[in-house]
Amino acid sequence: MYVYDHHDTNILQQRIAQFRGQTERYLAGELKDEEFLPLRLQNGLYVQRLAPMLRVNVPYGMLNSQQLRKLAFIAREYDKGYCHVSTRQNIQFNWPELAEVPDILAELATVDMHATQSSGNCIRNTTSDQFAGIAPDEVVDPRPYCEIIRQWSSFHPEFAFLPRKFKIAVTGAASDRAATKVHDIGLQLVKAADGSVAIDVYVGGGLGRTPVVGQLLRQNLPVEDLLSYLEAILRVYNLLGNRENKYKARIKILVKALGVDAFRDRVEQEWQALAQSYPKLTAEEVTHTQQFFTAPAYEQLSADDSVSAIAAEANANKAFSHWLVRNVREHKIPGYRAVTLSLKPTGVAPGDITDQQLVAIADLAERYSFGEVRTTHEQNIVLADVKYGDLFVLWQELKSLGFSTPNIGTLTDMICCPGGDYCSLANAKSIPIAEDIQRRFDDLDYLYDLGPIDLNISGCMNACGHHHVGNIGILGVDKKGQEFYQVQLGGDAGSNTRLGSVLGPAFSQHEMPDVISTIMQTYVDLRHPEEPFIDTFARVGIDPFKERVYAKAD
Repeated sequence: MYVYDHHDTNILQQRIAQFRGQTERYLAGELKDEEFLPLRLQNGLYVQRLAPMLRVNVPYGMLNSQQLRKLAFIAREYDKGYCHVSTRQNIQFNWPELAEVPDILAELATVDMHATQSSGNCIRNTTSDQFAGIAPDEVVDPRPYCEIIRQWSSFHPEFAFLPRKFKIAVTGAASDRAATKVHDIGLQLVKAADGSVAIDVYVGGGLGRTPVVGQLLRQNLPVEDLLSYLEAILRVYNLLGNRENKYKARIKILVKALGVDAFRDRVEQEWQALAQSYPKLTAEEVTHTQQFFTAPAYEQLSADDSVSAIAAEANANKAFSHWLVRNVREHKIPGYRAVTLSLKPTGVAPGDITDQQLVAIADLAERYSFGEVRTTHEQNIVLADVKYGDLFVLWQELKSLGFSTPNIGTLTDMICCPGGDYCSLANAKSIPIAEDIQRRFDDLDYLYDLGPIDLNISGCMNACGHHHVGNIGILGVDKKGQEFYQVQLGGDAGSNTRLGSVLGPAFSQHEMPDVISTIMQTYVDLRHPEEPFIDTFARVGIDPFKERVYAKAD
Protein backbone atom coordinates (compact mmCIF):
# COMPACT_ATOMS: atom_id res chain seq x y z
CA MET A 1 0.00 0.00 0.00
CA TYR A 2 1.06 3.61 -0.50
CA VAL A 3 3.44 5.07 2.08
CA TYR A 4 3.21 8.81 2.70
CA ASP A 5 6.32 10.84 1.96
CA HIS A 6 7.48 14.03 3.66
CA HIS A 7 5.26 16.16 1.42
CA ASP A 8 2.15 14.27 2.58
CA THR A 9 3.25 14.47 6.20
CA ASN A 10 3.97 18.20 6.10
CA ILE A 11 0.63 18.93 4.46
CA LEU A 12 -1.24 16.97 7.12
CA GLN A 13 0.55 18.71 9.97
CA GLN A 14 -0.23 22.12 8.47
CA ARG A 15 -3.85 21.13 7.97
CA ILE A 16 -4.24 19.95 11.58
CA ALA A 17 -2.76 23.18 12.96
CA GLN A 18 -5.02 25.19 10.70
CA PHE A 19 -8.17 23.34 11.76
CA ARG A 20 -7.19 23.46 15.43
CA GLY A 21 -7.09 27.23 15.20
CA GLN A 22 -10.41 27.35 13.33
CA THR A 23 -12.06 25.13 15.93
CA GLU A 24 -10.75 27.21 18.83
CA ARG A 25 -12.02 30.39 17.19
CA TYR A 26 -15.43 28.83 16.59
CA LEU A 27 -15.76 27.61 20.18
CA ALA A 28 -14.71 31.07 21.36
CA GLY A 29 -17.52 32.63 19.32
CA GLU A 30 -15.19 34.29 16.83
CA LEU A 31 -16.53 32.28 13.87
CA LYS A 32 -20.22 32.02 13.06
CA ASP A 33 -21.88 28.70 12.27
CA GLU A 34 -22.07 29.51 8.57
CA GLU A 35 -18.38 30.47 8.53
CA PHE A 36 -17.28 27.31 10.33
CA LEU A 37 -19.48 25.03 8.20
CA PRO A 38 -17.25 24.74 5.08
CA LEU A 39 -14.14 24.55 7.27
CA ARG A 40 -15.36 21.61 9.32
CA LEU A 41 -16.83 19.83 6.32
CA GLN A 42 -13.53 19.79 4.47
CA ASN A 43 -12.04 18.19 7.56
CA GLY A 44 -14.66 15.45 7.62
CA LEU A 45 -16.80 16.80 10.46
CA TYR A 46 -20.60 16.72 10.36
CA VAL A 47 -23.18 17.74 12.94
CA GLN A 48 -25.53 14.77 13.37
CA ARG A 49 -28.71 14.23 15.37
CA LEU A 50 -27.05 13.65 18.74
CA ALA A 51 -23.35 14.45 18.30
CA PRO A 52 -20.74 15.37 15.70
CA MET A 53 -19.68 12.68 13.23
CA LEU A 54 -16.11 12.45 11.94
CA ARG A 55 -15.54 10.66 8.64
CA VAL A 56 -12.00 9.32 8.16
CA ASN A 57 -10.70 8.63 4.66
CA VAL A 58 -9.58 5.13 3.75
CA PRO A 59 -8.14 5.62 0.24
CA TYR A 60 -9.35 2.81 -2.04
CA GLY A 61 -10.22 0.83 1.10
CA MET A 62 -6.70 -0.15 2.22
CA LEU A 63 -5.57 -0.22 5.86
CA ASN A 64 -2.59 -1.70 7.68
CA SER A 65 -2.54 -3.19 11.15
CA GLN A 66 -0.94 -0.09 12.68
CA GLN A 67 -3.77 2.03 11.35
CA LEU A 68 -6.36 -0.41 12.67
CA ARG A 69 -4.87 -0.13 16.14
CA LYS A 70 -4.92 3.65 15.94
CA LEU A 71 -8.61 3.57 14.93
CA ALA A 72 -9.24 1.32 17.91
CA PHE A 73 -7.44 3.78 20.20
CA ILE A 74 -9.54 6.67 18.89
CA ALA A 75 -12.77 4.69 19.27
CA ARG A 76 -11.84 3.85 22.86
CA GLU A 77 -10.44 7.22 23.99
CA TYR A 78 -12.49 9.73 22.00
CA ASP A 79 -15.71 7.90 21.10
CA LYS A 80 -17.96 5.21 22.59
CA GLY A 81 -15.79 2.23 21.78
CA TYR A 82 -16.77 1.54 18.20
CA CYS A 83 -16.77 2.96 14.68
CA HIS A 84 -18.62 2.34 11.42
CA VAL A 85 -17.54 1.20 7.93
CA SER A 86 -19.35 3.29 5.30
CA THR A 87 -20.44 2.36 1.77
CA ARG A 88 -17.55 4.41 0.36
CA GLN A 89 -14.99 2.37 2.30
CA ASN A 90 -14.40 5.08 4.91
CA ILE A 91 -14.49 4.89 8.72
CA GLN A 92 -16.93 7.03 10.70
CA PHE A 93 -16.90 7.98 14.38
CA ASN A 94 -20.35 8.96 15.63
CA TRP A 95 -19.64 10.44 19.07
CA PRO A 96 -16.53 12.67 19.11
CA GLU A 97 -16.46 15.91 21.09
CA LEU A 98 -16.00 18.91 18.82
CA ALA A 99 -13.17 20.35 20.93
CA GLU A 100 -11.27 17.05 20.65
CA VAL A 101 -11.53 16.61 16.88
CA PRO A 102 -8.17 18.37 16.21
CA ASP A 103 -6.58 15.92 18.67
CA ILE A 104 -8.16 13.01 16.80
CA LEU A 105 -6.81 14.35 13.52
CA ALA A 106 -3.34 14.62 15.08
CA GLU A 107 -3.58 10.99 16.21
CA LEU A 108 -4.64 9.90 12.72
CA ALA A 109 -1.71 11.73 11.13
CA THR A 110 0.76 9.64 13.14
CA VAL A 111 -0.30 6.62 11.03
CA ASP A 112 -0.73 8.47 7.72
CA MET A 113 -4.50 8.89 7.98
CA HIS A 114 -6.73 11.95 7.77
CA ALA A 115 -10.25 13.23 7.22
CA THR A 116 -9.36 15.86 4.63
CA GLN A 117 -11.97 16.20 1.88
CA SER A 118 -14.04 13.31 3.22
CA SER A 119 -16.99 15.70 3.07
CA GLY A 120 -17.83 19.10 1.65
CA ASN A 121 -18.23 20.26 -1.94
CA CYS A 122 -14.93 18.91 -3.18
CA ILE A 123 -13.42 15.76 -4.69
CA ARG A 124 -13.80 13.13 -2.02
CA ASN A 125 -12.08 9.84 -1.24
CA THR A 126 -11.47 7.73 -4.36
CA THR A 127 -12.91 4.23 -3.99
CA SER A 128 -12.18 0.94 -5.72
CA ASP A 129 -12.63 -2.83 -5.80
CA GLN A 130 -11.92 -4.45 -2.42
CA PHE A 131 -10.22 -7.31 -4.29
CA ALA A 132 -7.93 -5.03 -6.30
CA GLY A 133 -4.60 -6.62 -7.04
CA ILE A 134 -5.71 -10.17 -6.20
CA ALA A 135 -8.89 -10.83 -8.22
CA PRO A 136 -8.58 -13.50 -10.92
CA ASP A 137 -10.80 -11.47 -13.25
CA GLU A 138 -8.67 -8.33 -12.91
CA VAL A 139 -7.28 -6.80 -16.10
CA VAL A 140 -5.40 -3.89 -14.47
CA ASP A 141 -4.69 -3.22 -10.79
CA PRO A 142 -6.59 0.05 -10.16
CA ARG A 143 -4.87 1.03 -6.90
CA PRO A 144 -1.90 2.96 -8.37
CA TYR A 145 -4.31 5.00 -10.47
CA CYS A 146 -6.51 5.65 -7.43
CA GLU A 147 -3.44 6.94 -5.60
CA ILE A 148 -2.48 9.20 -8.50
CA ILE A 149 -6.03 10.62 -8.46
CA ARG A 150 -5.82 11.09 -4.69
CA GLN A 151 -2.65 13.11 -4.98
CA TRP A 152 -3.99 15.16 -7.88
CA SER A 153 -7.31 15.95 -6.17
CA SER A 154 -6.03 16.68 -2.65
CA PHE A 155 -6.05 20.44 -2.01
CA HIS A 156 -6.61 21.14 -5.70
CA PRO A 157 -7.21 24.90 -5.49
CA GLU A 158 -9.58 25.04 -8.43
CA PHE A 159 -11.87 22.34 -7.05
CA ALA A 160 -12.03 23.20 -3.34
CA PHE A 161 -15.54 24.67 -3.61
CA LEU A 162 -17.40 22.81 -6.34
CA PRO A 163 -21.15 23.24 -6.86
CA ARG A 164 -21.61 19.99 -4.88
CA LYS A 165 -19.73 16.96 -3.57
CA PHE A 166 -17.85 14.90 -6.16
CA LYS A 167 -17.06 11.19 -6.05
CA ILE A 168 -14.77 9.05 -8.23
CA ALA A 169 -14.59 5.25 -8.35
CA VAL A 170 -12.09 3.11 -10.27
CA THR A 171 -12.14 -0.57 -11.23
CA GLY A 172 -9.86 -2.74 -13.31
CA ALA A 173 -11.75 -6.03 -13.26
CA ALA A 174 -14.27 -7.69 -15.56
CA SER A 175 -16.88 -7.56 -12.78
CA ASP A 176 -17.63 -4.12 -11.39
CA ARG A 177 -17.37 -4.37 -7.59
CA ALA A 178 -16.90 -0.61 -7.10
CA ALA A 179 -20.33 0.60 -8.31
CA THR A 180 -18.53 2.86 -10.77
CA LYS A 181 -21.62 3.81 -12.78
CA VAL A 182 -23.34 5.45 -9.83
CA HIS A 183 -20.46 7.86 -9.22
CA ASP A 184 -19.89 11.35 -10.59
CA ILE A 185 -17.00 9.84 -12.53
CA GLY A 186 -16.48 6.11 -12.94
CA LEU A 187 -13.27 4.79 -14.49
CA GLN A 188 -12.97 1.32 -16.02
CA LEU A 189 -9.36 0.36 -16.68
CA VAL A 190 -8.97 -1.80 -19.78
CA LYS A 191 -6.24 -3.10 -22.05
CA ALA A 192 -6.02 -1.47 -25.47
CA ALA A 193 -5.37 -3.48 -28.62
CA ASP A 194 -1.62 -2.89 -28.29
CA GLY A 195 -1.58 -4.15 -24.70
CA SER A 196 -1.29 -0.72 -23.10
CA VAL A 197 -3.60 0.42 -20.32
CA ALA A 198 -6.53 2.59 -21.37
CA ILE A 199 -9.55 4.01 -19.56
CA ASP A 200 -13.27 4.02 -20.27
CA VAL A 201 -14.67 7.15 -18.63
CA TYR A 202 -18.25 7.25 -17.34
CA VAL A 203 -19.80 10.47 -16.09
CA GLY A 204 -22.96 11.70 -14.43
CA GLY A 205 -23.87 8.77 -12.24
CA GLY A 206 -25.27 9.19 -8.76
CA LEU A 207 -28.10 8.31 -6.41
CA GLY A 208 -29.95 10.57 -3.96
CA ARG A 209 -33.10 12.44 -4.93
CA THR A 210 -32.43 12.03 -8.64
CA PRO A 211 -30.82 8.63 -9.26
CA VAL A 212 -28.96 8.36 -12.56
CA VAL A 213 -26.76 5.71 -14.13
CA GLY A 214 -23.52 7.17 -15.50
CA GLN A 215 -22.99 7.36 -19.25
CA LEU A 216 -19.91 6.57 -21.31
CA LEU A 217 -18.12 9.82 -22.03
CA ARG A 218 -14.93 8.58 -23.63
CA GLN A 219 -13.65 5.13 -24.53
CA ASN A 220 -10.03 3.99 -24.48
CA LEU A 221 -8.59 7.20 -23.07
CA PRO A 222 -4.78 6.83 -22.95
CA VAL A 223 -3.45 6.69 -19.38
CA GLU A 224 -1.12 9.61 -20.07
CA ASP A 225 -4.21 11.81 -20.47
CA LEU A 226 -5.99 10.69 -17.29
CA LEU A 227 -5.40 13.78 -15.17
CA SER A 228 -5.89 16.33 -17.95
CA TYR A 229 -9.19 14.68 -18.93
CA LEU A 230 -10.40 14.61 -15.32
CA GLU A 231 -9.39 18.25 -15.05
CA ALA A 232 -11.42 19.11 -18.15
CA ILE A 233 -14.53 17.38 -16.77
CA LEU A 234 -14.21 19.16 -13.43
CA ARG A 235 -13.67 22.53 -15.08
CA VAL A 236 -16.82 22.20 -17.16
CA TYR A 237 -18.78 21.13 -14.10
CA ASN A 238 -17.32 23.91 -11.96
CA LEU A 239 -18.26 26.47 -14.59
CA LEU A 240 -21.75 25.24 -15.49
CA GLY A 241 -22.95 23.40 -12.38
CA ASN A 242 -25.97 24.82 -10.56
CA ARG A 243 -24.89 26.81 -7.48
CA GLU A 244 -28.35 28.17 -6.64
CA ASN A 245 -30.11 24.92 -5.76
CA LYS A 246 -28.15 22.16 -3.99
CA TYR A 247 -30.70 19.57 -5.11
CA LYS A 248 -29.80 20.34 -8.72
CA ALA A 249 -26.09 20.90 -8.22
CA ARG A 250 -24.60 17.45 -8.89
CA ILE A 251 -22.89 16.79 -12.20
CA LYS A 252 -25.56 14.20 -13.04
CA ILE A 253 -28.12 17.02 -13.33
CA LEU A 254 -25.82 19.00 -15.62
CA VAL A 255 -25.12 16.00 -17.87
CA LYS A 256 -28.82 15.19 -18.03
CA ALA A 257 -29.78 18.79 -18.83
CA LEU A 258 -27.18 19.23 -21.58
CA GLY A 259 -27.31 15.67 -22.87
CA VAL A 260 -24.20 13.52 -22.80
CA ASP A 261 -23.20 14.45 -26.37
CA ALA A 262 -23.30 18.19 -25.68
CA PHE A 263 -21.51 17.68 -22.37
CA ARG A 264 -18.86 15.63 -24.17
CA ASP A 265 -18.37 18.45 -26.68
CA ARG A 266 -17.78 20.94 -23.86
CA VAL A 267 -15.31 18.60 -22.17
CA GLU A 268 -13.44 17.93 -25.41
CA GLN A 269 -13.15 21.67 -26.08
CA GLU A 270 -11.79 22.26 -22.60
CA TRP A 271 -9.48 19.27 -22.89
CA GLN A 272 -8.02 20.42 -26.20
CA ALA A 273 -7.30 23.81 -24.68
CA LEU A 274 -5.67 22.18 -21.66
CA ALA A 275 -3.57 19.88 -23.79
CA GLN A 276 -1.38 22.77 -24.90
CA SER A 277 0.11 23.20 -21.44
CA TYR A 278 -1.05 20.39 -19.16
CA PRO A 279 1.69 17.84 -18.38
CA LYS A 280 1.13 14.26 -19.41
CA LEU A 281 1.00 11.51 -16.81
CA THR A 282 4.35 9.90 -17.51
CA ALA A 283 5.14 6.19 -17.56
CA GLU A 284 7.80 6.91 -14.95
CA GLU A 285 5.24 8.39 -12.55
CA VAL A 286 2.88 5.44 -13.05
CA THR A 287 5.75 3.01 -12.47
CA HIS A 288 6.85 4.93 -9.36
CA THR A 289 3.34 4.68 -7.90
CA GLN A 290 2.97 1.03 -8.88
CA GLN A 291 6.05 0.26 -6.79
CA PHE A 292 4.02 0.96 -3.66
CA PHE A 293 1.56 -1.79 -4.63
CA THR A 294 3.92 -4.66 -5.30
CA ALA A 295 2.84 -8.15 -4.31
CA PRO A 296 3.70 -9.27 -0.78
CA ALA A 297 6.10 -12.13 -0.14
CA TYR A 298 3.87 -14.92 -1.38
CA GLU A 299 5.12 -18.45 -0.92
CA GLN A 300 5.13 -20.98 -3.73
CA LEU A 301 2.48 -23.29 -2.34
CA SER A 302 1.47 -26.76 -3.34
CA ALA A 303 -2.26 -26.91 -2.85
CA ASP A 304 -2.65 -30.69 -2.75
CA ASP A 305 -2.09 -31.31 0.96
CA SER A 306 -4.00 -28.28 2.21
CA VAL A 307 -6.93 -28.92 -0.13
CA SER A 308 -7.48 -32.40 1.24
CA ALA A 309 -7.07 -31.23 4.82
CA ILE A 310 -9.49 -28.32 4.39
CA ALA A 311 -11.96 -30.59 2.58
CA ALA A 312 -11.85 -33.03 5.50
CA GLU A 313 -12.59 -30.21 7.98
CA ALA A 314 -15.43 -28.96 5.78
CA ASN A 315 -16.96 -32.44 5.60
CA ALA A 316 -16.82 -32.72 9.37
CA ASN A 317 -18.07 -29.22 10.12
CA LYS A 318 -21.15 -27.84 8.36
CA ALA A 319 -20.62 -24.30 9.69
CA PHE A 320 -17.07 -24.20 8.33
CA SER A 321 -18.28 -25.58 5.00
CA HIS A 322 -20.90 -22.81 4.73
CA TRP A 323 -18.27 -20.19 5.54
CA LEU A 324 -15.89 -21.54 2.89
CA VAL A 325 -18.57 -21.22 0.24
CA ARG A 326 -19.88 -17.80 1.28
CA ASN A 327 -16.97 -15.84 2.73
CA VAL A 328 -13.91 -17.13 0.85
CA ARG A 329 -13.00 -16.07 -2.69
CA GLU A 330 -10.54 -17.26 -5.30
CA HIS A 331 -7.16 -15.53 -5.48
CA LYS A 332 -4.93 -15.02 -8.50
CA ILE A 333 -1.98 -16.54 -6.62
CA PRO A 334 -2.13 -20.35 -6.27
CA GLY A 335 -2.58 -21.51 -2.69
CA TYR A 336 -4.07 -18.22 -1.42
CA ARG A 337 -7.62 -17.00 -0.83
CA ALA A 338 -9.36 -13.73 0.03
CA VAL A 339 -11.51 -13.90 3.17
CA THR A 340 -14.38 -11.53 3.90
CA LEU A 341 -15.09 -10.84 7.57
CA SER A 342 -18.82 -10.31 7.91
CA LEU A 343 -19.80 -7.23 9.92
CA LYS A 344 -23.44 -8.33 9.73
CA PRO A 345 -24.17 -10.62 12.70
CA THR A 346 -27.80 -10.37 13.79
CA GLY A 347 -28.29 -7.71 16.44
CA VAL A 348 -25.36 -5.53 15.36
CA ALA A 349 -25.78 -2.46 13.17
CA PRO A 350 -24.38 -3.40 9.72
CA GLY A 351 -20.85 -2.05 9.38
CA ASP A 352 -20.25 -1.36 13.08
CA ILE A 353 -17.05 -2.63 14.67
CA THR A 354 -15.70 -2.25 18.22
CA ASP A 355 -12.28 -1.12 19.37
CA GLN A 356 -11.50 -4.62 20.64
CA GLN A 357 -12.50 -6.14 17.32
CA LEU A 358 -10.27 -3.67 15.46
CA VAL A 359 -7.30 -4.73 17.55
CA ALA A 360 -8.15 -8.39 16.97
CA ILE A 361 -8.35 -7.84 13.20
CA ALA A 362 -4.97 -6.10 13.31
CA ASP A 363 -3.52 -9.19 14.99
CA LEU A 364 -5.18 -11.50 12.47
CA ALA A 365 -3.91 -9.39 9.57
CA GLU A 366 -0.35 -9.68 10.82
CA ARG A 367 -0.59 -13.44 11.29
CA TYR A 368 -2.54 -14.35 8.18
CA SER A 369 -2.50 -11.54 5.59
CA PHE A 370 0.79 -9.60 5.54
CA GLY A 371 -0.53 -6.96 7.95
CA GLU A 372 -3.11 -5.46 5.59
CA VAL A 373 -6.91 -5.40 5.31
CA ARG A 374 -9.46 -3.78 3.00
CA THR A 375 -12.80 -2.16 3.78
CA THR A 376 -15.61 -2.89 1.33
CA HIS A 377 -18.44 -1.09 -0.39
CA GLU A 378 -20.76 -3.61 1.30
CA GLN A 379 -19.54 -2.53 4.78
CA ASN A 380 -17.39 -5.58 5.53
CA ILE A 381 -13.64 -6.16 5.92
CA VAL A 382 -11.36 -8.35 3.79
CA LEU A 383 -8.19 -10.24 4.62
CA ALA A 384 -6.88 -10.39 1.08
CA ASP A 385 -3.95 -12.83 1.21
CA VAL A 386 -4.70 -15.87 3.35
CA LYS A 387 -3.01 -19.20 2.75
CA TYR A 388 -5.51 -21.85 1.82
CA GLY A 389 -4.10 -24.17 4.47
CA ASP A 390 -4.75 -21.55 7.19
CA LEU A 391 -8.47 -21.21 6.51
CA PHE A 392 -9.75 -23.58 9.19
CA VAL A 393 -7.58 -22.09 11.95
CA LEU A 394 -8.53 -18.58 10.85
CA TRP A 395 -12.23 -19.49 10.80
CA GLN A 396 -12.02 -20.73 14.38
CA GLU A 397 -10.55 -17.41 15.46
CA LEU A 398 -13.11 -15.42 13.48
CA LYS A 399 -15.91 -17.41 15.06
CA SER A 400 -14.81 -16.42 18.56
CA LEU A 401 -14.65 -12.75 17.48
CA GLY A 402 -18.07 -12.62 15.81
CA PHE A 403 -16.81 -12.29 12.21
CA SER A 404 -17.68 -15.73 10.85
CA THR A 405 -21.33 -15.19 9.90
CA PRO A 406 -21.51 -17.14 6.60
CA ASN A 407 -23.78 -14.72 4.78
CA ILE A 408 -21.65 -12.78 2.29
CA GLY A 409 -23.68 -12.03 -0.83
CA THR A 410 -26.96 -13.16 0.72
CA LEU A 411 -30.07 -11.29 1.78
CA THR A 412 -28.74 -10.62 5.30
CA ASP A 413 -25.41 -9.21 4.08
CA MET A 414 -27.24 -5.93 3.66
CA ILE A 415 -25.99 -2.41 3.11
CA CYS A 416 -27.52 -0.08 5.67
CA CYS A 417 -26.93 3.59 6.48
CA PRO A 418 -26.97 4.72 10.16
CA GLY A 419 -30.43 6.22 9.58
CA GLY A 420 -32.50 8.07 12.14
CA ASP A 421 -30.60 6.64 15.09
CA TYR A 422 -27.77 9.04 14.23
CA CYS A 423 -28.34 11.14 11.12
CA SER A 424 -30.17 14.46 11.38
CA LEU A 425 -31.24 14.18 7.72
CA ALA A 426 -32.94 10.79 8.05
CA ASN A 427 -36.69 10.40 7.76
CA ALA A 428 -36.70 7.00 9.44
CA LYS A 429 -34.53 4.52 11.29
CA SER A 430 -32.63 1.97 9.19
CA ILE A 431 -30.89 -0.24 11.74
CA PRO A 432 -34.06 -1.72 13.31
CA ILE A 433 -35.33 -2.69 9.85
CA ALA A 434 -32.06 -4.46 9.12
CA GLU A 435 -32.26 -6.38 12.39
CA ASP A 436 -35.91 -7.34 11.84
CA ILE A 437 -35.06 -8.80 8.44
CA GLN A 438 -31.96 -10.56 9.78
CA ARG A 439 -34.05 -12.23 12.47
CA ARG A 440 -36.74 -13.27 10.00
CA PHE A 441 -34.18 -14.90 7.67
CA ASP A 442 -32.10 -16.73 10.25
CA ASP A 443 -32.50 -20.15 8.57
CA LEU A 444 -29.25 -20.51 6.64
CA ASP A 445 -30.50 -23.34 4.44
CA TYR A 446 -33.39 -21.16 3.26
CA LEU A 447 -31.09 -18.15 2.91
CA TYR A 448 -28.71 -20.14 0.71
CA ASP A 449 -31.57 -21.51 -1.34
CA LEU A 450 -32.55 -17.93 -2.18
CA GLY A 451 -29.11 -17.37 -3.67
CA PRO A 452 -27.32 -14.03 -4.16
CA ILE A 453 -29.48 -11.02 -3.29
CA ASP A 454 -28.40 -7.44 -2.57
CA LEU A 455 -30.63 -5.70 -0.04
CA ASN A 456 -29.86 -2.02 0.59
CA ILE A 457 -31.48 0.27 3.18
CA SER A 458 -31.44 4.09 3.30
CA GLY A 459 -33.03 6.28 5.95
CA CYS A 460 -33.71 9.14 3.52
CA MET A 461 -33.54 10.22 -0.11
CA ASN A 462 -29.84 11.03 0.16
CA ALA A 463 -29.41 7.28 -0.45
CA CYS A 464 -26.32 6.68 1.69
CA GLY A 465 -27.47 3.04 1.79
CA HIS A 466 -27.64 2.89 -2.03
CA HIS A 467 -31.23 1.63 -2.00
CA HIS A 468 -31.73 2.57 -5.67
CA VAL A 469 -29.28 -0.11 -6.81
CA GLY A 470 -30.18 -2.89 -4.40
CA ASN A 471 -31.89 -5.93 -5.90
CA ILE A 472 -34.23 -5.03 -3.07
CA GLY A 473 -34.06 -1.42 -1.90
CA ILE A 474 -35.73 0.01 1.19
CA LEU A 475 -36.17 3.75 1.68
CA GLY A 476 -37.29 5.37 4.92
CA VAL A 477 -39.97 8.02 4.37
CA ASP A 478 -41.93 10.36 6.60
CA LYS A 479 -45.74 10.17 6.47
CA LYS A 480 -47.28 12.81 8.72
CA GLY A 481 -44.59 12.39 11.32
CA GLN A 482 -44.61 8.59 11.20
CA GLU A 483 -41.80 6.38 9.91
CA PHE A 484 -42.69 4.30 6.85
CA TYR A 485 -40.68 2.34 4.30
CA GLN A 486 -40.90 2.32 0.53
CA VAL A 487 -39.70 -0.80 -1.31
CA GLN A 488 -37.94 -0.87 -4.68
CA LEU A 489 -37.06 -3.94 -6.73
CA GLY A 490 -34.68 -4.73 -9.57
CA GLY A 491 -31.70 -2.46 -8.89
CA ASP A 492 -28.13 -3.57 -9.58
CA ALA A 493 -24.81 -1.86 -8.75
CA GLY A 494 -22.67 -4.25 -10.80
CA SER A 495 -21.51 -4.25 -14.41
CA ASN A 496 -25.13 -4.19 -15.61
CA THR A 497 -26.02 -1.18 -13.48
CA ARG A 498 -29.72 -0.39 -13.26
CA LEU A 499 -32.08 1.44 -10.92
CA GLY A 500 -34.85 -0.27 -9.00
CA SER A 501 -38.57 0.32 -9.54
CA VAL A 502 -40.89 1.39 -6.72
CA LEU A 503 -43.18 -1.44 -5.67
CA GLY A 504 -46.00 0.81 -4.45
CA PRO A 505 -47.20 2.58 -1.29
CA ALA A 506 -44.93 2.47 1.75
CA PHE A 507 -45.20 0.10 4.72
CA SER A 508 -44.89 0.49 8.47
CA GLN A 509 -41.90 -0.95 10.31
CA HIS A 510 -43.79 -3.94 11.70
CA GLU A 511 -44.96 -4.92 8.20
CA MET A 512 -41.48 -5.00 6.65
CA PRO A 513 -40.41 -8.56 7.56
CA ASP A 514 -43.66 -9.91 6.09
CA VAL A 515 -43.22 -7.80 2.97
CA ILE A 516 -39.71 -9.14 2.35
CA SER A 517 -40.92 -12.68 3.08
CA THR A 518 -43.68 -12.32 0.49
CA ILE A 519 -41.23 -10.97 -2.09
CA MET A 520 -38.93 -13.93 -1.45
CA GLN A 521 -41.73 -16.48 -1.70
CA THR A 522 -42.90 -14.90 -4.95
CA TYR A 523 -39.38 -15.20 -6.30
CA VAL A 524 -39.14 -18.87 -5.23
CA ASP A 525 -42.46 -19.63 -6.93
CA LEU A 526 -41.54 -17.91 -10.20
CA ARG A 527 -37.84 -18.60 -10.67
CA HIS A 528 -36.30 -21.03 -13.11
CA PRO A 529 -33.80 -23.55 -11.71
CA GLU A 530 -30.63 -21.81 -10.47
CA GLU A 531 -31.99 -18.43 -11.59
CA PRO A 532 -30.85 -15.51 -9.36
CA PHE A 533 -33.41 -13.07 -8.01
CA ILE A 534 -32.29 -10.22 -10.25
CA ASP A 535 -32.70 -12.38 -13.37
CA THR A 536 -36.14 -13.57 -12.32
CA PHE A 537 -37.21 -9.99 -11.73
CA ALA A 538 -35.88 -8.93 -15.14
CA ARG A 539 -37.84 -11.74 -16.77
CA VAL A 540 -41.22 -11.41 -14.99
CA GLY A 541 -41.25 -7.72 -14.08
CA ILE A 542 -42.64 -6.03 -11.00
CA ASP A 543 -46.36 -6.86 -11.35
CA PRO A 544 -46.34 -10.38 -9.83
CA PHE A 545 -44.48 -9.06 -6.78
CA LYS A 546 -46.78 -6.08 -6.42
CA GLU A 547 -49.90 -8.23 -6.71
CA ARG A 548 -48.83 -10.65 -3.99
CA VAL A 549 -47.37 -8.11 -1.58
CA TYR A 550 -50.39 -5.84 -1.57
CA ALA A 551 -52.81 -8.75 -1.54
CA LYS A 552 -51.10 -9.86 1.68
CA ALA A 553 -51.17 -6.30 3.04
CA ASP A 554 -54.93 -6.07 2.48
